[in-house]
Amino acid sequence: MKIVIAGAGAVGTHLAKLLSVENQDIVLMDPDKEKLNFFGSNLEMITMAGSCTSLKDLTEVNIKDTDLFIAVTPEESINITACMLAANMGAKKTFARIDNYEYLLPKNKGFFEQLGIGSMVYPEMLAAKEIVSALKHPWVRQWVELCGGAIILVGVKVRENSELVNKYLYDFSREDKKFHIVAIKRKSITIIPKGSDQVLAGDIVFFTTTKEHVEDLPKTTGKESFEIKNIMIMGGSRIAIRTCQYLPDNINIKLLESDREKSYQLLEKLPKNVTVFHNDGRNAEFLMQEGIKDMDAFVAVTGNSEANILACMAAKRFGVRKTVAEVENMDYISMAENLDIGTIINKRLITVSNIYRFLLSADVSNVKSLTVANADVAEIIARPNSRITKKEVKKITLPKNVTLGGLIRNGESMMIDGETMIEPYDHVVVFCLEDTLREAEILFH
Repeated sequence: MKIVIAGAGAVGTHLAKLLSVENQDIVLMDPDKEKLNFFGSNLEMITMAGSCTSLKDLTEVNIKDTDLFIAVTPEESINITACMLAANMGAKKTFARIDNYEYLLPKNKGFFEQLGIGSMVYPEMLAAKEIVSALKHPWVRQWVELCGGAIILVGVKVRENSELVNKYLYDFSREDKKFHIVAIKRKSITIIPKGSDQVLAGDIVFFTTTKEHVEDLPKTTGKESFEIKNIMIMGGSRIAIRTCQYLPDNINIKLLESDREKSYQLLEKLPKNVTVFHNDGRNAEFLMQEGIKDMDAFVAVTGNSEANILACMAAKRFGVRKTVAEVENMDYISMAENLDIGTIINKRLITVSNIYRFLLSADVSNVKSLTVANADVAEIIARPNSRITKKEVKKITLPKNVTLGGLIRNGESMMIDGETMIEPYDHVVVFCLEDTLREAEILFH
């Protein structure tokens, strides 16, 4: 498949690296030569210094023979224009990064398709939805709903008081199958565990479970679920605005913005339950004055990863139980995790997983990159006569770093064990480490 990616920013470069490993025919273009310089010779791709809205440059990358054109520059108008040009010059499919929610409304889908824009992604909206989900379920590090919410994947940091600590996984398989442990992250390494592996205090354990049993997990993992009523948000970014709009209006929100002009503009965009302050969230005296100790949650979404991490650490010291940090610098994610910052949001990974789903076959209906685990979780439909349906799960050789978490059959959700026989048209939850999703997908064809 020939893929042209316009925009060598964080999203474009991450996506290009991911796809080049899969032996796709990749061209990455950007008008700034400097942005294209860091690619090592071991990456199989072509880079081109050029504009994605130039007919000459699009002709030069042979756009007429392109299977997929992805425009992920920082400018929405450039992305939209580039996709229109690419489609009219022969690109089979196009994908644009946008920052206008209106464009995603179902009533506008046909209009954009006529212009030649096949799909769109709004990263700030997806990030805001993740934050709202994290605040609804404050006891988890990660919460992913699959199969329409019938199966849920949660990542939880296991405490000393958990009944799971020092237990072997084969002990759980003998009990009532309410959940399945698909992965364990210990320090900086994520593993897909075997029966002989133990759960230790401090591990981040990823469970798949059904909707009816998910509320049993806080007690099992030594956690306590609690309701969030008072939230402080640092940074008046687009993510912050969307988060405020998505949260229920009975929640009291204090939003801190260090830029005076921007703080005035925010007043016009935010709901009535949001109070805007012109101040810096790292000002301890101000935080005390504004009742940081009474906050249930603290969310840091400035454009500065270091500032977000430090602010969440300070909030934890003041006794705030739930913190959420936007960490865009990939090198800082592991550090933030080790510093015990609750939920970590990364727009790049959110956007890439959304585009990646678009690239996989039509039978993959959902893909989610897990920020803290270097892993993907996907919902894949088993086709008739596919290898996965031929024998019991224990007799199938799964690719390394792949495990099956659960399935939906005729509307009924169930966990998977070694005796499970996967049937055609089952919706199966697949957990994959280190970019092995393509290998897993082959089993279902």
